[in-house]
Amino acid sequence: MVNSSSKALQPRVGLWKLLTLLLLLTVVRAYKNPYYAPRRSVNVHLFEWKWTDIANECERFLGPKGYGGIQISPPNENVVLWTYNRPWWERYQPISYALVTRSGDERQFADMVRRCNAAGVRIYVDAVINHMTGEPPENYGTAGNTASYRDFYYPAVPYRREHFNWPNCVIDGMDYVNNAWRVRNCELVGLKDLNQADEHVRNRIVDFMNKLIDHGVAGFRIDAAKHMWPQDLRIIYDRLKNLNTAHGFPANARPYIYQEVIDYGGEAISRDEYTPLGAVTEFLAGRELSNAFRRNNQLRWLSTWGPQWGLLSHSDSLTFIDNHDNERGHGGGGGILTYKEPRPYKGAIAFLLAHPYGEPQIMSSFDFWDSEVGPPMDRNGNIISPAINSDGTCGNGWVCQHRWRQIYAMVGFRNAAASAGLANWWDNGSNQIAFCRGANAFIAFNNDLWDLNQNLQTCLPAGRYCDVISGDKVNNSCRGKTVTVGSNGLAQIFVGANDYDMMLAIHVGPESRL
Repeated sequence: MVNSSSKALQPRVGLWKLLTLLLLLTVVRAYKNPYYAPRRSVNVHLFEWKWTDIANECERFLGPKGYGGIQISPPNENVVLWTYNRPWWERYQPISYALVTRSGDERQFADMVRRCNAAGVRIYVDAVINHMTGEPPENYGTAGNTASYRDFYYPAVPYRREHFNWPNCVIDGMDYVNNAWRVRNCELVGLKDLNQADEHVRNRIVDFMNKLIDHGVAGFRIDAAKHMWPQDLRIIYDRLKNLNTAHGFPANARPYIYQEVIDYGGEAISRDEYTPLGAVTEFLAGRELSNAFRRNNQLRWLSTWGPQWGLLSHSDSLTFIDNHDNERGHGGGGGILTYKEPRPYKGAIAFLLAHPYGEPQIMSSFDFWDSEVGPPMDRNGNIISPAINSDGTCGNGWVCQHRWRQIYAMVGFRNAAASAGLANWWDNGSNQIAFCRGANAFIAFNNDLWDLNQNLQTCLPAGRYCDVISGDKVNNSCRGKTVTVGSNGLAQIFVGANDYDMMLAIHVGPESRL
């Protein structure tokens, strides 16, 4: 039986629930906007770059080419591992939150963020907040601080034994399949596992992240997010400051958060547990596109690319082909295309950037044959800066995929396509496909063993266009192919089976239209 006073309260309770739901939806959306500057897109991971080099690259290349943002390597003090010849993964073993690493100090960090924001390029920090160090032979860090691993003591934070998950345990392989508690409470490969439910730990993490927001960063990649409880991450995220308006962000803008959750299905922890908090790294996208562009699957099936492939919803996904883990075979990285297979790799990235699904990120790496090796360095362990060659590519051991014409050209393509949807899909029933992005852009791919030579609908205004893949536009001429679009939008499209690249792309932007 319900009394009359309870009945009178029902409309108010319903309204309160509705307002609460709307507030929660607003908060969720708030962490999924990268806040790129206008007419920009694409986040590039400048893996292990120095802050001074990133600042210079923002001004001389990334800004002019229309890149939207940069994921930087962890900026806080990490353990120094000379015994392992300074491997890349030492950056993922924090000793403190002091902003001193091989990439630079706090002053250089602040200068980088200021200069990149001024160039229209946002900075996203790779935040390591799940754990501290493993058991290194050395226990000193890049800022000169020390730690006692066996005593769970990190005095520069400070963290002591009571700030870590207890009882102490280490994750084993089967835990990922059937034991979510152990995955989130035990040590990942022996790294001291912080307890994010502890108020002291939360406060130290929030202080660290808020300092970075004060410096002008636009958001964070949350390393090892699946190893932390979603409810603890929610509390941490909601205590973060709004983005700093002095760096060009709008009022009340919340940081962009994308969380590392490796989920190919069949595990105890699902990526879906983290999408209410922020975006999630969609590892499945890179695996599926690598498979397709290696001809293990036909390109024609990509007509349904997106959630129908079992991928996250558009607004939830940070998409990529390779990242610093899976290009080295870690994190379920088997079968992923990398810079070592340039033709299909560039094709997969071109599709990733041409298609409207997801928020894309590209990798920009250093050359390696040993999956453990760190960035190019001198005998004192200092990172060697990339050299910029006369043709715009990089030297000194750096690959710099973001400087490959086929990749920066597709950044321009995506910017020109803007929010236009996919239209006029065409395929040959095999590995030749083409589609438009509204009336703004057109792309064709040929991954067959015979030529693509078709009269196709480009959706573009009549005129002459430079194919941005085969060559740059210089003054009023094309260094690569020229495409003539008729008044009906049709054009003869040729992509040879033996062409250097498997795609052709044209758009209404100044880099393409004559």
